[in-house]
Amino acid sequence: MEPLFTPAEMTLIDRAAPGCGMPVATLMENAGHAVARLIRRHHHPCRVLVLAGPGNNGGDGYVAARHLAAAGWPVTVAPIAHPDPASPAGQAAAAWRGPTVAPDLDQVRRADLVIDAIFGAGLSRPLDPAVSRLLNAAKTLIAIDIPSGVDGATGALRGEPGHAARTITFVAPKPGHLLLPGKSRCGIIHCADIGMPPEAIAHITPSLWRNTPALWRIPTPDPAGHKYDRGHLTILAGPMSGAAILAANAARRTGVGLLTLATPTSIHGAAPGIMIRTDPMADLLADSRRMTWLCGPGLGPETAGSALATLIEAQRRIVADADALTACANQPERLAGVAVITPHEGEFARIFPSLSGDKLARARTAAARTGAVVVLKGEDTVIAAPDGRAAINDNAPPSLATAGSGDTLAGIIAGLLTQNMPAFEAAAAGVWLHGAAARSCGPGLIAEDLADALPAILASLASTHHPEDRPKNTT
Repeated sequence: MEPLFTPAEMTLIDRAAPGCGMPVATLMENAGHAVARLIRRHHHPCRVLVLAGPGNNGGDGYVAARHLAAAGWPVTVAPIAHPDPASPAGQAAAAWRGPTVAPDLDQVRRADLVIDAIFGAGLSRPLDPAVSRLLNAAKTLIAIDIPSGVDGATGALRGEPGHAARTITFVAPKPGHLLLPGKSRCGIIHCADIGMPPEAIAHITPSLWRNTPALWRIPTPDPAGHKYDRGHLTILAGPMSGAAILAANAARRTGVGLLTLATPTSIHGAAPGIMIRTDPMADLLADSRRMTWLCGPGLGPETAGSALATLIEAQRRIVADADALTACANQPERLAGVAVITPHEGEFARIFPSLSGDKLARARTAAARTGAVVVLKGEDTVIAAPDGRAAINDNAPPSLATAGSGDTLAGIIAGLLTQNMPAFEAAAAGVWLHGAAARSCGPGLIAEDLADALPAILASLASTHHPEDRPKNTT
């Protein structure tokens, strides 16, 4: 799994390192060397300017400058502020024997590549406007740890950071690398191993991860099983049945054994493998095998709100989306008993108008308040569990901003929940699969494409998780 450490957690890890046999100066040497290697790997030799701050981030910059210069690159350092001579950063600065200049716009404009080694992920005050002007004047900017001015814990902007082409961080990414708007300033993110002792990292118990397939496992059908073993999902369908059909198609592609669209009227356009039932909801609930329900897409707020209350009272596993969320505006208590909710920012604000702060904190608070796993959607979707666990998803392309995409996501999550995946894992897996399917479709994506893209994504995951299932090379 890929944990995400906050700046405060990284401070604890850094402080623990010397006691585990790894001096800060050695970590700084490793970090600066990693920066130099990254630049040499992706860029041709050119004029480099290092903007160096007074702390460890600046120390990393001095080390990178020394290694690039030793490789024959023309490097100049421009100190924004000087480090304490007795500190590891001060020792790194003293070891720099190349040219040092004042930090001004002319120096930045002359450089082909600028290294942002001013502040790390823990900066909590606004970036000086003069520093912002320097960073934003760079032709190509490489950031060490995180672009100066991006809050490593929240992704908030402290002033006007530069736009890095690449960011190299160490040990583990930070939340601010994946959360907007900071994500948009980081460019391509690289994470380097600098020899941090595992014993130092063990001081932190992760509760936040980057959402990848290492965080969950898709259910595998039992070879001796049957369709009832794979669960029965019921989706409530209303007058706008297209939303429910999109959700149904996606859920079936995840592997559910049976799927019913429950509707008061007939439905046209549903696939032959989908059962259509017009029975009263009470009759459907009398079947104990119908444990998982999706409520919301295309229902209308009044109908969705009433149905949601009935499902909660019946103690079913519920994914609440779309109109079911609209029905709970300013009444989050109505969601108690729901397994997963999938709001976009507008729906979230209507349900939880008093919640403020960064996206991760709001999602975690909403999950704790409702008892539901919260999928707060966007380019930087946050999945938060009531127990404080959370994941940030970063594989969603802009093409997912299309009608019906959210219905499809709700169907994927409901399909996985039907197969008895725990709610947090089902939500996280659903969000990742949704993004991966969209990426595989490429330009011109419409929501109808997503379900058909899922089998190839699932097959790839199965091959990765079960290497013995991969085709053997017989040549």
